[in-house]
Amino acid sequence: MKIQSDQANKILFFNTLAFTFCFAAWMLNGILVTFLVDNQLFDWSAIQVGWLIGIPVLTGAILRLPAGILTDRYGGKPVFTGLLLLCAFPLFLLSYANDFWSYALCSLGFGLAGTSFAIGIAFSSVWFPKEKQGTALGIFGAGNAGAAITTLVGPSILDYLTDDKTNLEGWRLMPQIYAAFLVIMALIFLVSTTNKKPVGGSKNLTTLLLPLKSIRVWRFGLYYFLVFGCFVSFAGWLVPYYTNVYGFDLATAGFLASCFSLPSGIVRAFGGWLSDKFGARAIMYRVLLGTMFLSLALLLPKMDIYSTGKGVMAKRNGKITAVTPTYVELNGERYELIQQTNQLDNSENEFHFWPVKEMWQEPIVKVGDDVGKKELLAEGKTHIYFQANVWVFASLAILLGSIWGIGKAAVYKHIPDYFPNEVGVVGGMVGVLGGLGGFVCPIVFGYLLEGTGLWSSCWLLMLLLSIVCLAWMHSVIQKMNDNASPTLKKSFEIAKN
Repeated sequence: MKIQSDQANKILFFNTLAFTFCFAAWMLNGILVTFLVDNQLFDWSAIQVGWLIGIPVLTGAILRLPAGILTDRYGGKPVFTGLLLLCAFPLFLLSYANDFWSYALCSLGFGLAGTSFAIGIAFSSVWFPKEKQGTALGIFGAGNAGAAITTLVGPSILDYLTDDKTNLEGWRLMPQIYAAFLVIMALIFLVSTTNKKPVGGSKNLTTLLLPLKSIRVWRFGLYYFLVFGCFVSFAGWLVPYYTNVYGFDLATAGFLASCFSLPSGIVRAFGGWLSDKFGARAIMYRVLLGTMFLSLALLLPKMDIYSTGKGVMAKRNGKITAVTPTYVELNGERYELIQQTNQLDNSENEFHFWPVKEMWQEPIVKVGDDVGKKELLAEGKTHIYFQANVWVFASLAILLGSIWGIGKAAVYKHIPDYFPNEVGVVGGMVGVLGGLGGFVCPIVFGYLLEGTGLWSSCWLLMLLLSIVCLAWMHSVIQKMNDNASPTLKKSFEIAKN
C-alpha cells in the first residue's frame, strides 16, 4: 500500500510540474504582447491586445474535452508527453511572427498547452482514492502558479534578451527558450512516470459523452468560467492594467500581476483540503460571495471629478443688496456661502482609502438684481477625488485571486464525487467552459475599455457573473432541500397560510 502511495505522489509531482511548465507557456502573451505594444514594435489596439491575450486560451479551452477523452482512453503518460512536444513547435514559430495574423496563428498553436489541465486532472485522479482526491487535485492545480512565473520573470528575461531595450528584436529568443523548456519537460515526464487508465477507459465514445447530458456539468462549468477563466484573463490583463492606470514599467507591472497569480495557484491545494473537510458546496458559497463583494470594491475607478453640488436659493422675492465671496445679501438678509479650501490639491500625494470630497458655493447674482423666491443665488460646486490607491487595489486583487484559487479546487472536488469514472470527460468539459472564460473575458475587457474609457469596467463583468452563479447555485440547493424534505416543506407552507 505504501509503495502504491509513493507511486501516486510521484505521479502527482510530475503532473504538477508539467502543468506548471504548460501554464507558464500558456500565459506568455500577457507579458510579451504588452512588451511589443509598449515598445511600439507592433501597433495593436486595445481590442487586438485583448484578442491576442485570449487566443491561446481559446485553443486550450475547446480542446480540453478531447484531451480528457484521450487521457481516459490511453492514460496520461503518452498524452501529456505528446502535448508538451506538440506545443513546443508553434511556440518556436512565434519567434518569426511579423504581424497580427501570424502572431495570432502561432498563439492558437501553443494555446494547446491549456489542455494540460484536463490531462493532468484525469491522470492524477486515477491514482488517489475518493476521500483524497480533493487534496490531490488541489495540489495539482497549484500548477496555475506557472502564470506567476511568466509574469514575474518574463520582463527580466525580455530586458536581458533585448540588452535593456537597446536591441528590441531580441524578444524573438523568448518563445524559443519556452519551447526548449517544454521539450525538456516532455523527456523528463516520459522517463519518470508510469501509465495508468481509469476503470472507464475502455468505454466507447458515445458512453463516455453521456454525462454531458447532465445540467450539473454545465453548472459546474459556469462556476469554473468565473473562478478559472477570469483568473486566467486577469493573469494577462493586469499587466497592461498596471502600466496604463498606475504608470508602472513592465517589470513592476509583471511583479504585481505575479502577486495576483502566485497565491491563487498555491492556495488551490488548501482549497482542495477545505473541500474535503467541509464540502465543496459550502466552500463555493463563500467563494461566490467573496467574489461579488470584492468585484464591487474594485469597480470604482481612479477619478478626479468636478460636478454641480448643493446651491443656495432665495427664500423670498427681493433685490440683491450685497455680493461677497462669503455671503449674498437679499433685502438685508445674509445667505452664508461655503468657502473653497482647496483641501484636495495635494490628494495625489496623500493616502486615501475611501473617496474624498470638497463642497463649496459660488455666487451667480450681482448687486441690484431682482430675484424671485427659490431662485438660485449661489451655485454649488463639488470636487470628488478617488485615489484608487495601487496598494489597496493590489491587495484586493490578490485576495480575489486567492479566493478564486480555493474556488477552482472546490469546483473540481465536485466532479469525482458525482462522476467518479468520467473525470476526464466531465473535467474536460468543465475545463472547456472555464477556458472559454479565459478567452472571452480579455476580449470583452477590450470592448468595455473602448466603450467606457475606464479600465475598471472589467470588474463589472466579474460582479455580474458572481451574482448569476450565486443565484443559480442557491436555487439548485433550495430545490434539493425541498425534494429531500417534502414533509418539512409542506409544514412550512401550512404555517405561512
